[in-house]
Amino acid sequence: MKTFVTLLVAFSTAALLARPSFAQTPAVSPAMATSPATASAAQPNPAEMMKQMTELSKLNENHKLLAELNGAWNYTIKMWMNPDPNAKPQESKGTATRKSIMEGRYFVMDVTGQMQMPGADGKMKNMTFKGMGMEGYDNVKKKFVASWIDNMGTGIEFSEGTYDPASKSFTYTGEMEPVPGMKSQIREVIKLTDKNHMTLEWYENRAGTEAKTMEISYTRKK
Repeated sequence: MKTFVTLLVAFSTAALLARPSFAQTPAVSPAMATSPATASAAQPNPAEMMKQMTELSKLNENHKLLAELNGAWNYTIKMWMNPDPNAKPQESKGTATRKSIMEGRYFVMDVTGQMQMPGADGKMKNMTFKGMGMEGYDNVKKKFVASWIDNMGTGIEFSEGTYDPASKSFTYTGEMEPVPGMKSQIREVIKLTDKNHMTLEWYENRAGTEAKTMEISYTRKK
């Protein structure tokens, strides 16, 4: 997909530059304003670029690491709606299924669960929660990348992360905006206990202080 988009952008740019300007004064792009030597050094030739893109599209150990999490899971989730860390969390259960797509370059997780959420009248109501996550390892950024959507909003959350082999944990960071103007920095830590168990801890920055607001324990289905 990246290869196609890159070639499409290059083709479109070339087409625009080839159009006659008629009576207009031609604009000089930053690339054209540089010396030929600088432009040549900054922009690889098409053959070299294709070779590099081909190498960057290959799978590596990071993709294999994510593939090990494929399968069906049961989970228990704890949510701290109250900012008081000593408050009793709300608990619920659900299932998650992870699978590879695009020949193992990306990984999709479908989540379904039952949980209680406050309605418009303030009263707690049972609701079916559905979510979908996509993860991968970006060879260009040299980072793990992820996105998330669910039936509790219309936005897409993006995050980037790293993996620590010593603690067997991923750490992702990003930003969320559940309502207009209410932006919050988030940190997500996924610890791989063993092949059949993992935990997810979710932290939010609240008024300059980080607080854990969610914890999910996953157990692989037998």
